[in-house]
Amino acid sequence: MELSNIEPQIIWKNFSKLNAVPRPSKKEGKVIAFIKEFGENLGLETTVDEVGNVIIKKPATPGMENRKSIVMQSHLDMVCQKNNDVNFDFETQGIQMEVDGDWVKAKGTTLGADNGLGVATIMSVLESSDIPHPDLEALFTIDEETGMTGALGLKPGQLTGQILLNLDTEEDDEIDIGCAGGIDVTISQNYPTEASNGQIVRIEVKGLQGGHSGMDIHKGFGNANIIMGRILYKALESQNVQLISIDGGSLRNAIPRESVALISVRNAGEFIENVTNGIKKEILEEFASVEAHLQINIENSTSSEKALSLEDSKKIILVLKSLHNGVYRMSPDVQDLVESSNNVARVELKEGGLKILNLSRSSVDSSKDSVAEQLKSVSELAGMKVEFSGSYPGWKPKPGSKIVQVLEKIYTEKFSEKPHVVACHAGLECGIIGANYPEMEMVSYGPTIRGAHSPDEKANISSTQKFWAFTKDILANIPLK
Repeated sequence: MELSNIEPQIIWKNFSKLNAVPRPSKKEGKVIAFIKEFGENLGLETTVDEVGNVIIKKPATPGMENRKSIVMQSHLDMVCQKNNDVNFDFETQGIQMEVDGDWVKAKGTTLGADNGLGVATIMSVLESSDIPHPDLEALFTIDEETGMTGALGLKPGQLTGQILLNLDTEEDDEIDIGCAGGIDVTISQNYPTEASNGQIVRIEVKGLQGGHSGMDIHKGFGNANIIMGRILYKALESQNVQLISIDGGSLRNAIPRESVALISVRNAGEFIENVTNGIKKEILEEFASVEAHLQINIENSTSSEKALSLEDSKKIILVLKSLHNGVYRMSPDVQDLVESSNNVARVELKEGGLKILNLSRSSVDSSKDSVAEQLKSVSELAGMKVEFSGSYPGWKPKPGSKIVQVLEKIYTEKFSEKPHVVACHAGLECGIIGANYPEMEMVSYGPTIRGAHSPDEKANISSTQKFWAFTKDILANIPLK
């Protein structure tokens, strides 16, 4: 089936147009221009603020002028991940999509359904002539995935809406009323290098499924950087290890799928045999049920690069083994909610320069600080530098708000079951927007998306139909002023 033939056609038409435009985080110039032109071509008031957010205003349809005004919000940028064997440039190419049964997928890359389906839905409402809605402000933010600088740059007074509908969640039976905040923790240091005095070994970890570092952090998926740290730590038991390079993971908000390291050891043959029959076997057995495609390859290699000293190499390996990764604390107040976590997202060692990127999340600010401080303490003990940046607040749930009650009622009547009213362990922009608009009621919902932030990302077609019908009913039933 062609994408253009899928219902609702208006959603998939706009999603296809959007996905034809490159839109990596922090490089949204093309998609900003695309959305701006879209609004202007509809004859609607369209502005781009100083950070790049696009705001399009549409007056209420006849008979809806007495309803509370709303903001429909989604982010323009997407996570750019691809399989290693895929030749693709996210800065110049549009996403190549295909239909697989009841799912839409991309060919070897992220799909951009996070948050492209939300954007396409808002576009569809803006261009419609037969969907009742109150006064509407469409807010398209930038850079949600790598810093939330769009939401952070949104100034008080730019919006007048009384209710915010955020279209950025990934389970169609959930209504989100709270989310986690986050902070970036960057560990770095520069080390002198020297000629290696051993035999070179290449270690490769690959085939992990990755995923969203918030929504998937509790699922027990493998983290390539943590697995690499375990292998290197085990090597210290029997070998003198000199690190040459490490290249693991990519984005802070994606669970690392791959890592490659070059090291120098005293006896490569002995090292490879010990690791293969020891820690490698243990790790593969541990992850057999959840990471069926995990591969750990260890082989002789060559390198002209210089290595770190034995002492500095040991410090780095010990830190990699000590950094907390995964769930830090479950919420004592909300059942099954991850309160705090950390993702050891990126490890890069190149020509003596080390950088380790982490994203710590929590729905409780003090707990978020505790995670970050633990990472800082371990790293500073090893003489490394630690920088905190990009901190953003969580969104405190208000389960009794009027708009939440409206969505619950509509969902129950329309789909003959109650929705799950939840808080999520992800960085929705609602917390940041709410800081500048504290009186604004907020709620978040969306269609079912699987594998966000990885090349396995896919959007469910039936769920998108359900999501579109739900959205139209919500717009028609916004409370009176």
